[in-house]
Amino acid sequence: MTKLPLIVFLPLIVLSASETAPCVLPEDMIQEIHSYQPIVDRIVQEIVNGRFSGQTWDALAELTDRFGPRMSGTQQLEDAIDYVLEEMHNDGLDNVHGEPALVPRWVRGYERAQLLKPFEKNLPLLGLGSSVGTAQSGILAELVVVESFTELEQLDETEVQGRIVVFAPKWDGYASAGRYRSAGASAASRKGAVATLIRSATPFSIGSPHTGSQVYEKDVFPIPTACITVEDAEMLLRIHRKNVTMKVHLVMEDYNSEPSMSRNTVGELQGWMQRNNSVVVVTGHLDSWDVGVGSMDDGGGIMIAWKALTFLKAMDLQPKRTIRALLYTAEEQGLEGKQQYFESHSVEEFNIFLESDTGTFDPRGFDFVGNQEASCIFQQVAKLMAPLNATYVNAMGPIEMGLRFLDNGVPGAFLNYANEKYFWYHHSEGDSMLVEDPKSLDKCAALWAATAYVLADLSVDLPKS
Repeated sequence: MTKLPLIVFLPLIVLSASETAPCVLPEDMIQEIHSYQPIVDRIVQEIVNGRFSGQTWDALAELTDRFGPRMSGTQQLEDAIDYVLEEMHNDGLDNVHGEPALVPRWVRGYERAQLLKPFEKNLPLLGLGSSVGTAQSGILAELVVVESFTELEQLDETEVQGRIVVFAPKWDGYASAGRYRSAGASAASRKGAVATLIRSATPFSIGSPHTGSQVYEKDVFPIPTACITVEDAEMLLRIHRKNVTMKVHLVMEDYNSEPSMSRNTVGELQGWMQRNNSVVVVTGHLDSWDVGVGSMDDGGGIMIAWKALTFLKAMDLQPKRTIRALLYTAEEQGLEGKQQYFESHSVEEFNIFLESDTGTFDPRGFDFVGNQEASCIFQQVAKLMAPLNATYVNAMGPIEMGLRFLDNGVPGAFLNYANEKYFWYHHSEGDSMLVEDPKSLDKCAALWAATAYVLADLSVDLPKS
């Protein structure tokens, strides 16, 4: 199965108002959209301040407290999927089922890195997904530390061969930092390195490493690779710049096992219009890394998708089109569940995908991908979200963001939120329920429920590109 981990590191292409044509919609279309304001107000009131207040946080806490981390290929993930399917049934959702998806299974074993020279110090680390392990005795090697791929390329191979390469780039955003995590091992292997240690992709640290996905290029020898803390990466860089010899003993008992069968999890609120029923999808991924419990990445995202349907059902709000909650499996291991879903649903009609996979903090609005006409309609829908102060629409260029439906011109919208600390906790032990605020989750669930309902009930589909 082809892996696509690098897609998520593509930079966003933001179009300013001066670069896009002005919106011109028929007056009757504008009036139709604005006629949904009372329904949106009701949805927001019920979820944020009414009978459903706090339920999204409670449901997320129950999921994470019961199953903990939900790593691809583990029984914990499959048990969590069984639980969600049962609870979707109990919520009265329609067409509840799991769709088989073959997923990778990478196993984290014992991991330890010990700095031996110029002094002894434990270096906390987390192996990166799909990394090979070391021999049982580990690797004992000197370090060479670089700040960039360019600096590595400028080194003679004799300066790298047989050594452990440490990448210590300055933080310049997640897209930039992610390149070293995903491709650092391959770049160092080409130079003859025996392992790599990567500065964690985070702007802030209290001695906690952050894991993530990596992939070996086809023509390189795979070497062990792991992330270390920001503090240690910067310390090793300073020592290296002083031409002091450093030596590390690295042991990683990580390995790749045989793929196993998992499932994409599906539940629906079926629309009453049976013909030409293009589906509105709300989505996130149910799997997580094996550190923390995945409350933020992406427990909050799947919970607002699932509970948006549950709350609409409880309010007896049935739109024209079907709204589908689609909870992917094995996203963290290379978008596997997502890719297989679109391969098996390539002929199905989709209206729009609403995805949350970067945190569920106070919502500001949306990042939107689609053509000009779809964007104009969506901006009018977003104006209805004034009760949540979430009317912002960031029109983005035609990038994939790892979502294959965009290849077919189907519009996509992604949750835009107010939080600068997402990457403080991302892929680390810090991803816990302490990061999630009940009121913020309520607002996100209300935004998803109201937006999905309006788009599913409009007289027109969103135009495809």
